[in-house]
Amino acid sequence: MSQKRILEVQNLCKSFSGVKVLDNITFNLEKGEVHALMGENGAGKSTFMKILMGLLPADSGEIILGGEKIQHTHVHEMLKRGISMIHQEILMVPELTIAQNIFLGKEIHRFSWLNEKDIYKKTRELLKTLNINIDANTKMKHLSIADKQMVEIAKAISNNAKIIIMDEPTSALSDKEVSTLFAIIKDLTSKGVAIIYISHKMDEIYQISDRITVLRDGQYIATKSAQELPIKYLISMMVGREIEDIFPKTEHPIGETIIKVTNLSQTGKFENINFEVKSGEILGIAGLVGAGRTEVVRAIAGLDEFKEGEIFINEEKVTVPSPKAAMKLGIGYVSEDRKAFGFIPQLSVKQNITLSSLSSLSNSWFVSDTQEEALANQMKNNLKIKASSINQKLIYLSGGNQQKVVIAKVLSSSPQIIILDEPTRGIDIGAKFEIYKLINELKSKGLAIILISSELPEIFGMSDRILVLSKGKQTALLSRQEATQEKVMQYAIH
Repeated sequence: MSQKRILEVQNLCKSFSGVKVLDNITFNLEKGEVHALMGENGAGKSTFMKILMGLLPADSGEIILGGEKIQHTHVHEMLKRGISMIHQEILMVPELTIAQNIFLGKEIHRFSWLNEKDIYKKTRELLKTLNINIDANTKMKHLSIADKQMVEIAKAISNNAKIIIMDEPTSALSDKEVSTLFAIIKDLTSKGVAIIYISHKMDEIYQISDRITVLRDGQYIATKSAQELPIKYLISMMVGREIEDIFPKTEHPIGETIIKVTNLSQTGKFENINFEVKSGEILGIAGLVGAGRTEVVRAIAGLDEFKEGEIFINEEKVTVPSPKAAMKLGIGYVSEDRKAFGFIPQLSVKQNITLSSLSSLSNSWFVSDTQEEALANQMKNNLKIKASSINQKLIYLSGGNQQKVVIAKVLSSSPQIIILDEPTRGIDIGAKFEIYKLINELKSKGLAIILISSELPEIFGMSDRILVLSKGKQTALLSRQEATQEKVMQYAIH
């Protein structure tokens, strides 16, 4: 083991109920490097990281940390040995303050009494170091998702970690916050801290990684220098096949206007928003976090009120007082937070898919099991949802397949307008490709589609026109031909 090598993993195996999820995994990590761990959902990345963190035991194999073979791992031991993890699912106690969450389990005591003064002092120093401008006394429940993520990063750094595992750390961060995170990573690596970085955002991987390791179906595929690995080959290694064009194009005529929004305004959120979307058209909405993108579409979907403005569907003025009214008008909405608002994890695929269309599957008293099963099977087949059956609980599906179920649920009510808010957040490149194909199929069937995404390549690759918002105001409406990344970013910070 070289002096630079801080971690070495050899022949790591793990099975659940006889199904092998990790099969002879090899991995190594050097001091001061950013090592990206890539693979589709279900490739084994999370299980591997849970073993490294001591959350799960390995069945066989070796973990050598700092030159010492680790016999029995558990969380407290791995934290003491210098491994911290920033989880994709934010772990926090909502009713406790930022300081209390950061020092939870490692409280500072003075003469056996809890020393809250030092806890808050150290938290303020830590937040200042990381350029996080939040009061340490703020309760976690009052923070935005982005601020919660930054606190998770601060919490990991507070452990004086030698290795930090970052699992989708930028999924809810703005461009400015991502830049702050990357500056923090650069500072940490300059001090010898090693980062294991998991992300589905290819541009990030190439921006900060030194090396990339790929897992597929629980097996180790390869480790390459990021500089020497073209994105085309990385995708091929991850999915086991070549994807020539990640954004599949479909050419067909665009029809008449389906939805038109004029002067839509809500005090403190957005003002004077104007656009229309035609049959067979995708309108992309771009902007920084906090620009008002989600607020605008939530108002259209009947989830939030708006103060001024009008909505027309098929040239007829409509009111949308509730999500139920929106569904009746043919508006389908896929939320950016699928786990909170998109599905019920303990229900089956069938129950989730048919949740929004039960009235059409029932008489006055009972839901028809035959019709419900037929609809669920039809959607499962049409959207290529990978599940053992329509009776499998959604909690056991990958992120990409969960998202397909959420979209299937919306489509089962036969909408003419579909709003997709961050439809590929947190899902792997192969699943993204499937979602993009699905969106294009919906487009070819004449649906009017509104697509919100924080990933500009996705906006450019999928949209016919691009609406740009900044601080709640509409700053541009561009055709795909006239839109450039520089132009959209210029309007987004306007």
